[in-house]
Amino acid sequence: MSRIQLALNVANLESSIAFYSGLFGVEPHKRRPGYANFAVVDPPLKLVLIEVDEDVRGHGTAGALNHLGVEVAEVAEVEAQAARLSAAGMATFDEKDTTCCYALQDKVWVQDPAGAPWEIYTVKDDNPSNATPSGKESA
Repeated sequence: MSRIQLALNVANLESSIAFYSGLFGVEPHKRRPGYANFAVVDPPLKLVLIEVDEDVRGHGTAGALNHLGVEVAEVAEVEAQAARLSAAGMATFDEKDTTCCYALQDKVWVQDPAGAPWEIYTVKDDNPSNATPSGKESA
């Protein structure tokens, strides 16, 4: 099983959690300071909220997108997608055993023609002892 990931910058985490909980009818799967994610079953979506300063976030759609992704079930799927993307001539960046979104992950990154970052990733440990928000959250 795979699902699309949408990582959004938000200026007010609590009001955004309340909004998206109402919109999708689920509570966050994980909450940390300045961070929350939702594992939405229908539609299949991993929604990530990353709190940033209001000046960074802006209003409306400007500043809303942090990054996009596809979550897959296994490391082998990440490796297969990385090989496929490279064979298609796309520049890729691999991250193995990286701590991101308060989870241990393997991933491969590409950028669309306008520079929007996409990751294909799998979660190896959803709650590692050294969990940090490192990764694209600072973008």
